[in-house]
Amino acid sequence: MTNQTTEQLDPLHDSDSGDGGGGGLRLGGLRMLNSWRTAGIAIPFLILFVTLSITSQPFLHTTNLINILDQQSATLCIAAAGTLVLVAGGIDLSVGATYGLATVVAGEIAAHHSPVLAIGAAILVGLFVGLINGLIVTVFKINALITTLAMSFVIGGLAVKVSGGNLIVLSSNSGFFKFANAQFLTVPSAVWMTLVFVVILGLLLSRTAFGRFTVASGGNAEAARLAGVRVNLIRVVAFTLSGGAAGLGGVIDISRLLSAQAGSGGNALAFTVLAGIVVGGTSIAGGEGSVWRTGIGVLFIALIGNGIDLLGVDPLYQQIVLGVILLIAVGLDSWARQRRR
Repeated sequence: MTNQTTEQLDPLHDSDSGDGGGGGLRLGGLRMLNSWRTAGIAIPFLILFVTLSITSQPFLHTTNLINILDQQSATLCIAAAGTLVLVAGGIDLSVGATYGLATVVAGEIAAHHSPVLAIGAAILVGLFVGLINGLIVTVFKINALITTLAMSFVIGGLAVKVSGGNLIVLSSNSGFFKFANAQFLTVPSAVWMTLVFVVILGLLLSRTAFGRFTVASGGNAEAARLAGVRVNLIRVVAFTLSGGAAGLGGVIDISRLLSAQAGSGGNALAFTVLAGIVVGGTSIAGGEGSVWRTGIGVLFIALIGNGIDLLGVDPLYQQIVLGVILLIAVGLDSWARQRRR
């Protein structure tokens, strides 16, 4: 039973004994699929980067590149945690609303109390929302898409209640400002925090038992249960991390911008996060994904927006291009899964 469990939970386990060439064949197929997924985002990213470097002189300026990373800090954090949810077989459309709630909670507390309390409270709010999402999905067996979509309306209403529908503005002299704007090697602390957070989640998914269990839960939940994996617990943890990441993203952005409103984030942020995850090669059906590829996917979308701004193209085309790219990414994922059957 122990050997069987290990083989089932490790998608890259090469079973030479007892499975003959079948295990090696599946292993080769998985490696080839992963290599195609990697090439599928890495090559377009490099082509776009080189193209913008040639066509737009300001693009390669250090200031512009750092600004891109700084502006995408919150999105990268949320997408990294969202990758775990998608790999585990779920989806979280409430991250935009959770982000908005976290910003107004942090803003209201920071305006009257210590920055540490504001930061901690906002992240805890995000974790709590994620936990509620996970429990509704696993205990009440409600579809994750419907659950998180409905929760986004609930959370959005709470955000309006907390802020009173008003714009919250903070002072640049407050200690809260330094949380995301302190400089180290000319790079804002928001970028460094994001880098650490993404690396931790990347290692969690790719190098730990929790990561293997997450993949197993999304790939074949019933087989994972029979192998002893606590699928519901894995999914609850993934949703909780996603909510916490949305809270952290909200804190980072209100510290950067020193303003917050209940409507910030919303569906636009949730869509951008999902697009970055899927464009990065994470399967919409679960069971396959990589945090570092998600990071490239998010930055790929960011480069499109930055290039459109620098080249003076109508911003409307950014939405059109993003929609087309998302359709292509989902279509390729569906095709790849059909080829494996």
